[in-house]
Amino acid sequence: MIEVKYLKLDKTKRTIVISDIHANLHLFKRLLDKLQFTAEDYLFINGDLCEKGPASLEVINYVRCMSEESTNVFITKGNCDVVFRSVISGNESIISYMNRQQYSVLNEMLLKNGKSLDDFADLKELAHYYRSYFSEELEWLEALPTAFETDDFIIIHAGIENNVDWKQTSEHFGISTPSFYEKNHQADKTVIVGHWPVVNYRAEQISSHNPLIDLEKRVIALDGGNQIKADGQLNALIIKNDTFSFTYVDELTCEMFVQHEHVDSTGRVGTVTYPNYQMTIIKKEEFFTLCENNNLGIQQWIKNEYLIVNDNDARCKDDLSTTFLSVNKGDSVHIVNDTCEGYTLIKKNNGEVGWIPTSCL
Repeated sequence: MIEVKYLKLDKTKRTIVISDIHANLHLFKRLLDKLQFTAEDYLFINGDLCEKGPASLEVINYVRCMSEESTNVFITKGNCDVVFRSVISGNESIISYMNRQQYSVLNEMLLKNGKSLDDFADLKELAHYYRSYFSEELEWLEALPTAFETDDFIIIHAGIENNVDWKQTSEHFGISTPSFYEKNHQADKTVIVGHWPVVNYRAEQISSHNPLIDLEKRVIALDGGNQIKADGQLNALIIKNDTFSFTYVDELTCEMFVQHEHVDSTGRVGTVTYPNYQMTIIKKEEFFTLCENNNLGIQQWIKNEYLIVNDNDARCKDDLSTTFLSVNKGDSVHIVNDTCEGYTLIKKNNGEVGWIPTSCL
């Protein structure tokens, strides 16, 4: 059963929900600046402060201070925030995870005192180290609630179980369940989640990391793929007087302006995302190859440079937009990949990610 805290909010004030900061303090501060965040706003940080980015401890301390200084800041725990449990419980797989995941709060805590895994004989010693030097941080993370409930919303990192009483959701499900938007729930309120990158739901839609807001299904998904996807972003959902809007920041730095208008006539949309990389080639053209996605059973146009072919085996080598975009002269766009022949992968200011002819730029 999850820990749920109920809050009564003033609907005339802004409610801001951000999830999956993933140890990127710089991006989080940029997003707060873009929002012109003030102490009058309600701010929910919906899990995964830690892991994948370079500054887990800094984010923990910064957000912790925010919550201590304001009664309007609320934080839930995510699966990445309790990764230390694997050390405490003696789960040996955490060693390979730490060796593989350079940017982990566990590795940061070692480096803080000039330590490495080689300095510890076993997980019992390692757990003693974390408890000795970082007990405040670990206890604060562990004490975070799993969910907040308001008159209109349930805010939880990953999702709720499909029970009549949603509060009977297990903590593991609440902070770790994948692809919640593809599941059902019986709560009479809209559930706001992070955890699962929204672009994963857009295999047959225009590629985008923008929040997915489905009030009919009573689900809002926020995870913009920050620190996970090359063109990912940190999203903020904004609610005021029962209206919804959003904004985002990302780490793309190469801005260009469109020199020649391009109107796409293909109508091709979609996204390839992990783990759906296996393809069957249907037709190859000069710049793109039409493939059937083996897992999804849909057709997608893969940029030739991203297609790896060995004998009869074909796969897309990474997450990839299969969307073709239109642009107007003078449009500002950010470059995602300009190393391919004939076409450039761009991100428009509205968050859409796709291909345009390089000659447009």
